[in-house]
Amino acid sequence: MPPLDSNQRRALLALARRTVTEAARLRSLPDLTTEDPVGGPPAGAFVTLHAQGRLRGCIGRLSPGTSLAETVVTCAAAAALQDPRFPPVDSEEVHGIEIEISILSAPEPATLEGIRVGEHGLVVTRGGMRGLLLPQVGAEFRWPTQRFLEETCRKAGLDRDAWKDPAARVEMFTAEVFSEREMRAEGHTAKQAS
Repeated sequence: MPPLDSNQRRALLALARRTVTEAARLRSLPDLTTEDPVGGPPAGAFVTLHAQGRLRGCIGRLSPGTSLAETVVTCAAAAALQDPRFPPVDSEEVHGIEIEISILSAPEPATLEGIRVGEHGLVVTRGGMRGLLLPQVGAEFRWPTQRFLEETCRKAGLDRDAWKDPAARVEMFTAEVFSEREMRAEGHTAKQAS
């Protein structure tokens, strides 16, 4: 999928914002039907919520089954209400939530030598267990490649060295990442230039 332009990014962020707001207000998954502001082929996506600089929810789909807009709606609602690490987002806290969207490339087989931390996200699957970490996670913690693999295994509930098991499938992907904060900064810069 080609990179999204500024208008497409803004449209997806606005859709995610409406979804999180409605999900928090209704305390259920909203029924937001909309035209796809992006078009093009379906793609996997993650929606990440931050509150006061801290993670507040993150849910995604690696394999798309629907349009990108529908995937973003589903993931935004689930990040607000269904991330098991956090209580559901309350309607009073929605205004303080920052939204980030990651549009994923199709995963491909990974080798230790081919993984570039900060550029690639990882998926480790063994049996019925699967763990996924987005590219920005490895970069944020400045993990070397092997540590990134180990943490992805831990996310799957596997031993740290499970990625070495021939029965394990290790895949990598890239992500186009954009956020409300980035869009605000971009708008502010454009205003200053005019």
